Amino acid sequence: MKTVLVTGADGFIGSHLVERLLEEGHEVKAFVYYNSFNSWGWLDTLPKEKLNNIEIFAGDVRDPNGVRTAVKGVDEIYHLAALIAIPYSYHSPDSYVDTNIKGTLNVLQAARDFNISKLLVTSTSEVYGTARYVPIDEKHPKQGQSPYSASKIGADAMAESFYKSFHLPVTIVRPFNTFGPRQSARAVIPTIITQLLAGKTEIKLGALHPTRDLLFVKDTANAFVAIAKSDKTIGEEINIATEQEISIQDLAQTIIDLINPDAKIISDDVRLRPEKSEVERLLGSAAKIKSLTDWKHNIGLNEGLRQTIEWFRNPENLKNYKADIYNV
Repeated sequence: MKTVLVTGADGFIGSHLVERLLEEGHEVKAFVYYNSFNSWGWLDTLPKEKLNNIEIFAGDVRDPNGVRTAVKGVDEIYHLAALIAIPYSYHSPDSYVDTNIKGTLNVLQAARDFNISKLLVTSTSEVYGTARYVPIDEKHPKQGQSPYSASKIGADAMAESFYKSFHLPVTIVRPFNTFGPRQSARAVIPTIITQLLAGKTEIKLGALHPTRDLLFVKDTANAFVAIAKSDKTIGEEINIATEQEISIQDLAQTIIDLINPDAKIISDDVRLRPEKSEVERLLGSAAKIKSLTDWKHNIGLNEGLRQTIEWFRNPENLKNYKADIYNV
């Protein structure tokens, strides 16, 4: 049993990872974003028997003092806290630098000061930009095609520097396009599902031709655990990918067929990224993670979509989403 800290525990992937770490028998400290509503994000939806086994720490990763307080006394850190919405990064890039780069620096500094045994820093496939070759492995060039991706490239570089400069046991974990229950409304799959469940017959989306490598959230959480268990992963950057791709149009049609086959797809100019900012193709290589851990991709796209739609059909879950609003 270890005492582990999860930053961004109130978010989509973070809340699933907290549950997975509890299953592993760890003592979990959940770093959630402080707010005046005393909301713990998606952790508020967990059963009381799970919440009773989680230590909640409300703070802000941009605050180095709060981060140091949270890190004290833990063995391992899973750093997921970040601003992630790409459209929002176009008009608020400063906040992405403060949260994603400086916030990661605060975690790295605290981890170094308290001699943490392992630190997993969460990256994103967006750092690769449009694929120059496929499948995209960890040697693929980084391309800052949005302020968001640029901030994550910066955070990754800072993490790498702490490994090389101070021997900090850091691993950069790079999930491709994770989806599933609790995903943010600004992501494409919740956007499609919520419009359909609201009874809309014209589903508004941005660019339809880009392809994505879609990974179910439970597989992502399992990958974090597998990476943390392996000493071979220290100092490495590691993709989590399915090695399969699907276009946004084909993805949308698959979901439409599952919910309302009469609906049609409409391309909405407001939702389009700037031309040079659009990531046209993402298809990841999982060769490295498979060589360093025992992780494998278990839940396919169709089964993952089925579970996700089922979750959204619950009115208690769906009420958290505003299908009539384009979520930036």
